[in-house]
Amino acid sequence: MPQPNRPMVTTTADALVIVDFSPRGPRGSRGPRGPRSPRASRSPRRRRAPGPYRRLLATPGARAFTIGNLLARLPMGMFSVSAVVMIAGTRGSYALAGAVTAAGLAATAFVGPWTARLVDRHGQAKIAVPATVLAALGSLALLLCVRLGAPAWTLFASYAATATTPNLGGMSRARWAHLLDGDEGSLHVANSFEQAVDEACFMLGPVLAAFLCTTFFPEAGTLTGVVLLVTGMLVFTAQRATEPPVRGRGLSKAPFRAPGVPPLLAVCLAMGAVFGSMEVVTIAFADAQGHRSVAGIVLALQAAGSCAAGLVYGATHRGGTGSVEDRYVWCIAAMTALLTLPLLAASLTGSLLALAPALLIAGMATALTMVTGMALIQRRTPPGRLNEGMTLAVTGLLGGIACGSAAGGWTVEHVSPVAGYGIPATAATAALTIALTCTRPPRAPVSP
Repeated sequence: MPQPNRPMVTTTADALVIVDFSPRGPRGSRGPRGPRSPRASRSPRRRRAPGPYRRLLATPGARAFTIGNLLARLPMGMFSVSAVVMIAGTRGSYALAGAVTAAGLAATAFVGPWTARLVDRHGQAKIAVPATVLAALGSLALLLCVRLGAPAWTLFASYAATATTPNLGGMSRARWAHLLDGDEGSLHVANSFEQAVDEACFMLGPVLAAFLCTTFFPEAGTLTGVVLLVTGMLVFTAQRATEPPVRGRGLSKAPFRAPGVPPLLAVCLAMGAVFGSMEVVTIAFADAQGHRSVAGIVLALQAAGSCAAGLVYGATHRGGTGSVEDRYVWCIAAMTALLTLPLLAASLTGSLLALAPALLIAGMATALTMVTGMALIQRRTPPGRLNEGMTLAVTGLLGGIACGSAAGGWTVEHVSPVAGYGIPATAATAALTIALTCTRPPRAPVSP
């Protein structure tokens, strides 16, 4: 007879069965251990691996500076619309409003690279905070001048002061490059994320500005933008652990003189002409069809397509295979094809319903081009000058937007809105030509 509390062993012809009468039970209870439940006998469910963007934001310090970055970048799409609504509503002149915003754009293109150079030389926190405060004071001065009926020249001077606003996208990409140094796949995801943020901010910013200015009072958009800009910049620059280190003066040449960078800036100029002409021509096309009020929605589809494509591109293509230069050429070629054929075909139908999906597809192609182009600029910019290199790219885009807007407006007025879509197609073709002939990797000097 078996002893109590000892395992009883029973044998059969096919198996050996052990029945355990030990006092160990669930939660320390005494008595025989019962059979395991079916749920307990199942194999544990495998946890789903985190996606690339979740892993990206899990980088130490990344979420904190990303929150500040998002808060400060949203006003970038708000200020121009808020200024136009505020000036036109008070002074009754869209011409004056457009001239003031154009002057501010030109001032930004001139001052931006100098601000970026100071940021690279002295650090983000030391330069970006006072530069942001000066830009915020410029916006508040514009608000007061409009409100108090000051002379027109004061509007130009006030809005020109906002040109000191630092390039948030460049500073954020510089932080990613510092944190992910050597990890090309993760850096590709970061560039895609930043491109999606750009598109989202320029898509949501004008909508928010128009809502605030029309729902509350004309100055509401500018006031909200100032609060978001200053708050976001303070949060962003407070994250000192992720700030790129400052390099000594004179250790590297200016990005504009670096081999392979000028052709990329020329492509940025052509890309800006695509964006600027597309906006003006689409508004004119919608107005010609009697649907000017929905032009903003149609243009938002282009930004939405670019935002979605940027996120998908970063999640699916890790950027580690093939030459970046080759991918850049293929992306520009796809963008040119999608801008030339579908848009011209949709515009010939005279239907906004046909134009909307064409703009959505075109936006998807432009996102891939911008992500790859920024990656090339990062690679070719000398060490310690990354923010300046990124700002030069943005300056090229701004210059192209101004030229494209002027060319598109002239074509619409003197020819037709349908012919106006030839301007973005021509600009995209120019970008492809430059990419095919000038953006190959620079040859290393041959040692004697």
